[in-house]
Amino acid sequence: MSNLTKTELQNLQRLIEIQKTSYEKLNNYATQVEDAELKQLFKNATQDALNTKQKLMSFLN
Repeated sequence: MSNLTKTELQNLQRLIEIQKTSYEKLNNYATQVEDAELKQLFKNATQDALNTKQKLMSFLN
């Protein structure tokens, strides 16, 4: 693990949880919406949230 302070680690964990929640909500929206343009917008945002979560998690290694 990187040399993170306890506060930095806690903040990082919160940010990861926020991205996880965002991913889940956006994915849910994408499955519910019928408009193709909105569906694609939500799918793109879902992928962005997942990518951000993965990038944040890389700081834990």
